[in-house]
Amino acid sequence: MNDKLTRLAPNGGCAAKIGPGTLARVLRDLHFTKNDRLIVGTETSDDAGAYLLNDDTVLLQTVDFFPPMVDDPYTFGQIAAVNALSDVYAMGGKPLTVLNIVCFPQNEPGDMLREILRGGASKIEEAGAVVAGGHSIDDPVPKYGLAVTGIVTPDRLRVNSAAKPGDRLILTKPVGTGILTSAIRGGICPPEAEQAAIKSMTTLNAKAAQILEDYEVHAVTDVTGFSLGGHSIELASGSGVTAVIDTKSVPLLPDIIPLAQMGIVPGGAYRNRDFFASRYYDDTTEDSVLMMDLMFDPQTSGGLLISVADHDADAMISRMKRELATDCAIVGRIEEAGDVSLIFI
Repeated sequence: MNDKLTRLAPNGGCAAKIGPGTLARVLRDLHFTKNDRLIVGTETSDDAGAYLLNDDTVLLQTVDFFPPMVDDPYTFGQIAAVNALSDVYAMGGKPLTVLNIVCFPQNEPGDMLREILRGGASKIEEAGAVVAGGHSIDDPVPKYGLAVTGIVTPDRLRVNSAAKPGDRLILTKPVGTGILTSAIRGGICPPEAEQAAIKSMTTLNAKAAQILEDYEVHAVTDVTGFSLGGHSIELASGSGVTAVIDTKSVPLLPDIIPLAQMGIVPGGAYRNRDFFASRYYDDTTEDSVLMMDLMFDPQTSGGLLISVADHDADAMISRMKRELATDCAIVGRIEEAGDVSLIFI
């Protein structure tokens, strides 16, 4: 057991994020300097900040890091890097440079940290970005991630706040990583499910982001710690619309239903449900408690949630099913604003 990376962390992945309710209270009275060139800031809970450098270039900046959710250091490094790079892809951009962010206990073997960084470097290279430096501190709980800088042209900038009634919603990866990584940490995850989760979490969203450039896409976000439900609500509320998610259409990773039925649900799922409780309506016909556990499961390195014009949705999902290495599906639609931001059916 002593060689297990997860033994050093009480929780891991995006499930370790501060809950949305706590975060909202902390940020409520903070006021940041305004600048006309900051065209995407904190107001819409978007995936990255966007700063207009000139008429042709928007600078994208994001940062993401977390404790380990798997025991293999190389795999953990890959997952953390893919997760951080995803924010730039969600904004339509190309990642250019990254800074490594490392927290690690000095009394642990240095080769473990080296493998984490090597895993991250493999995905950074795959993304076509370069490591420009980093920062490390001695910390009893390991954490790793990236600060990422990217660019996009103004006409290709994607935001999470421009969905339109009539759009359909496409999800490019299955959900369930929070439940499966909890099972992995507990030593009860079936091997096939563990491998499926790792494959999903280590797959860059680069190809999906490239595909959506060829269609009429109105809004995009990546699905991470606030869950499919939470990020759908942020997309809908920022756009002034209501999202409808068909829970039967949402792709699921293997074995998450029996594991959730056993109670293997991360605490972040309950924090997400509590915070967003007044902003969604559950009209599912399945086991409601179970289904909401799945829909609010905090995701690590999840897929893109794309609001695409109805006339392009079928063509886009057909192409994605051919070209992506992950399960993807049309999972819902956008309607005119109603009493809540999200309806589950």
